[in-house]
Amino acid sequence: MSFDHSFGDRPGGFGAGDAVEGPLDPFFSDPNDPSALLDAIEPAAPLSEDESADVRADLAELAEFRSVLDPVGVQGIIVECTDCGEQHFFGWDLMAANLNALLGEGRTHVHEPAFAPDPDAYVSWDYARGYADAVTAGTKRH
Repeated sequence: MSFDHSFGDRPGGFGAGDAVEGPLDPFFSDPNDPSALLDAIEPAAPLSEDESADVRADLAELAEFRSVLDPVGVQGIIVECTDCGEQHFFGWDLMAANLNALLGEGRTHVHEPAFAPDPDAYVSWDYARGYADAVTAGTKRH
């Protein structure tokens, strides 16, 4: 089985060059945007070449995960937050937007938590990787 790794490169996709990535920012072009205060306090350090390569690899993996998990009803990825210790639920598009923001701006965007997510509809990154690997191994045998 071959996977479409062009997730971030197709028209209307979620590549670093897209004009719109993820949810629209309600403060876009607002001179009173409260997130502007964050830059004054702590500007993001640019990613190193190795870090950027890792994020691009994550985007390619995310595309692979989505291609095998979305058809079976998985809606995205669960991330264990190191700051608050809670699980955060990221739909495929929001996770791609966050990774692209990390590439472009050195940090992810602030966003609201998912509203009443179904925990059974999300999987961890490790689970997604294992599932994708199993699908790939299974198709190589046939």
